[in-house]
Amino acid sequence: MTRVAILDRDGTIIDVVRDEETGAVTVAFHPDHLRLLSGAVEGMRELQRVGYVLAIATNQPAPAKGQFSADAVRRTNDALVALLAAEGVTIAAVEACMHHPTGGRGGDPKLVRECDCRKPRPGMLDALISRLGGDRASSWMIGDAAGDVEAARAAGLKAGLVFATNRCELCPLRGGPAGLSPDAHGATLRDLAGAIARHG
Repeated sequence: MTRVAILDRDGTIIDVVRDEETGAVTVAFHPDHLRLLSGAVEGMRELQRVGYVLAIATNQPAPAKGQFSADAVRRTNDALVALLAAEGVTIAAVEACMHHPTGGRGGDPKLVRECDCRKPRPGMLDALISRLGGDRASSWMIGDAAGDVEAARAAGLKAGLVFATNRCELCPLRGGPAGLSPDAHGATLRDLAGAIARHG
């Protein structure tokens, strides 16, 4: 029985990119942008220690929106896997959904469509569980947004939420409806991993 922990990327493992000149906030689209969040490496090491195989599932609609290229997404994801490997964290597989239902000016028209992989739909999670031979009942989707919890429920996985104390918009999830309330949460990935280890 393989227990898999599927992790969201932005806001769960790495921080967003802030341009101090313009005030713009984007997701990382170049290896130089990668900034690991506090507690992320320790949390992933703990998940490995207690027997989870780690994977990443990330929505990356920018190529469909014309913001940056699919190659930039792949290059950044590859760099993240290498960065984590250097920290003793093994990522077994990565799924990135580059689709968007409406796209944007200059976007790749092949990527502009409704799909089954974009979270909160379960396509990426299903693909990872299948590829890694994961047991759904004992596997987790770990993220920082309601869509991650919804995707976990749709895929039949447990849901873990990185619940930073300054993310007030997530407060309703703490005691919300059964479909959206996570099975475990923590202020950082390190805290959440400890809660998952205790949860079993």
